[in-house]
Amino acid sequence: MAREIAQFSVADYIVFGLTLVISASIGFFHACTGGKQRTTKEFLMANRQMHVLPVACSLLASFMSAITLLGTPAEIYNYGTQYWMIGISYFLVVPCANYIFLPIFFRLKVTSAYEYLELRFSKVVRLAGAVTFMVQMILYMAIVLYAPSLALNAVTGLSVWVSVFSVGLVCIIYTSLGGMKAVMWTDTFQICMMFAGLLAVLIQGSISVGGFGRAWEIATEGERVEFFNFDPNPGVRHTFWSLTLGGWMTWLAIYGVNQAMVQRSLTVPHLRQAQLAMWINVPGLFALLSLTSMAGILIYAHYKDCDPLTNGDIIASDQLLPLFVMELLAFIPGLPGLFVACLFSGALSTVSSGLNSLAAVTLQDIIRSWIVKDLSEARATLASKIISFSFGLLMIALTFVAAQLGGILQAALALFGMIGGPLLGLFTLGVLFPCANWIGAIVGLFSGLIMAFWVGIGAQIIKPIIPRAPISIAGCPVDNSTNITTTLMGMITNVTTESSILEERPPIAAMYTLSYMWYSGFAVMVVVFVGLVVSAITGFTKPDEVDSKLICPLFDSLFCCLPASWRRKFRCGVKYDEDTIIPCCVHTDIFDTVEDSSLKPVPSVSKDFDTINGSVSAPPPSYTESTDIDRASETSSAKVTYETYM
Repeated sequence: MAREIAQFSVADYIVFGLTLVISASIGFFHACTGGKQRTTKEFLMANRQMHVLPVACSLLASFMSAITLLGTPAEIYNYGTQYWMIGISYFLVVPCANYIFLPIFFRLKVTSAYEYLELRFSKVVRLAGAVTFMVQMILYMAIVLYAPSLALNAVTGLSVWVSVFSVGLVCIIYTSLGGMKAVMWTDTFQICMMFAGLLAVLIQGSISVGGFGRAWEIATEGERVEFFNFDPNPGVRHTFWSLTLGGWMTWLAIYGVNQAMVQRSLTVPHLRQAQLAMWINVPGLFALLSLTSMAGILIYAHYKDCDPLTNGDIIASDQLLPLFVMELLAFIPGLPGLFVACLFSGALSTVSSGLNSLAAVTLQDIIRSWIVKDLSEARATLASKIISFSFGLLMIALTFVAAQLGGILQAALALFGMIGGPLLGLFTLGVLFPCANWIGAIVGLFSGLIMAFWVGIGAQIIKPIIPRAPISIAGCPVDNSTNITTTLMGMITNVTTESSILEERPPIAAMYTLSYMWYSGFAVMVVVFVGLVVSAITGFTKPDEVDSKLICPLFDSLFCCLPASWRRKFRCGVKYDEDTIIPCCVHTDIFDTVEDSSLKPVPSVSKDFDTINGSVSAPPPSYTESTDIDRASETSSAKVTYETYM
């Protein structure tokens, strides 16, 4: 017999409504103050004058969304604590992002990360990278918006689609009006709401089961506690290796080269501040992971004798946490509302970040690069706002796709592996391999996408069988023996069905058992390998002809203990200015102007020309060390100066 679930009270609706009102108000405030979002630099980059704290909070909130808040407790409840080990990957991700990718983006002062691809390879590679990111972000935002709407449906009975439309429209409005400043300050408010909601759940949940220590004992008895599964088999869903190394590649694709994260990092004046904001994320990420994992332990301790999914209380594991909250917190008016506000804060922060980054990419990499190159500043700003609004509507329309993807945590991480992985491979090819050419880059990118989607989609069609940890319904309330018999027969039928499916699986199904945590690393290897092979066939780029500002001196950046003579050999023939390289710190270019200081590509002398569709295009673009910027949309000029940060 299904449980009776408490419903939202008036106080809960008030708390939840206030969250939406405050978020919208921040957007209206920034639309009416300061420069009133009249320039693309203010709307997309916050004038590059943000402080470290809101940037750090925005970075943390952007991809720690409702997917984390709902998916992680469900993961711990169903499969155990092994997923907690992904926290180790955070300590690997930030150094790589900080000292390999971020310095290059920062000294170029780009608005879109994909401008780098034109400087390093060609305009076609830039377009391919931008379009790939756009597909990834639209699908991801749809998942993020659907997740809390599903939760709200579980605890209030409000239609999922009513939630999608109402919350989606609020986010679209404040993002389109307030620009980057509104997005980052609402992210700061929303990350506080996320922590507040989780702490409320953990405190009351611990009290209800006799303390967290008791909950841990119950989880141990229920075979939920496992941390060090060192099985090297890549087909095992979660192991120490897949979560640390595979998780490292998955999250590096986010923190290292994802436009939403790069764009936020570039809103501060100095590289040191951007790197500090990244470092602040490490304890923040681990704290959120730990709080949500602890919530999963408490949920299991509470439902150890009556699995809600088997008992028919919920229809998906992602509703476990909302059910838990309504059972434990409903007696305190307003607390369930705080929890749902926590969920939607995670969704709003991610969606708003995505919309702003999509506006930047569409404007810079498509409109200004291919359609209207001399677009005026006023029209460009208006276009950015319209683009942001339009992508929001498209995101709402695509939420029905998210409803078909199963567990939201795995769906989101798999998506980042299938699309984010090839993009990380593309940037890695450009930043670390100076011999790679544009043909190798474009062929490598599409090869990575094809292989990643082949494995990812195949795993959706021929789903790997993933056994859950033991569950029980011995303590479920029942009306009569018929209910018990029906439930047990259903469980027996499921087991029989899984056994028959296992026997009937085709031989190719073995390929699709690859853990989704390896998707990103697999795609990176494909892109780099194919890119280098194709570059070798079509003619390597000469390293001494590549602008050193587009290549990361890896061993100078991360292995400063090596002798200087060794580090020079590992520069692969790229000519660096010795005065601007300091071990463990990549030099950066600072612009002595408050106006738009994006670099303008200028043709460099090269023997190799790109041939597209039989016509000869311009050589790979480069830029001078001291140049006047002459954009059609800007009337000011800027000169590049050098400054090295310790």
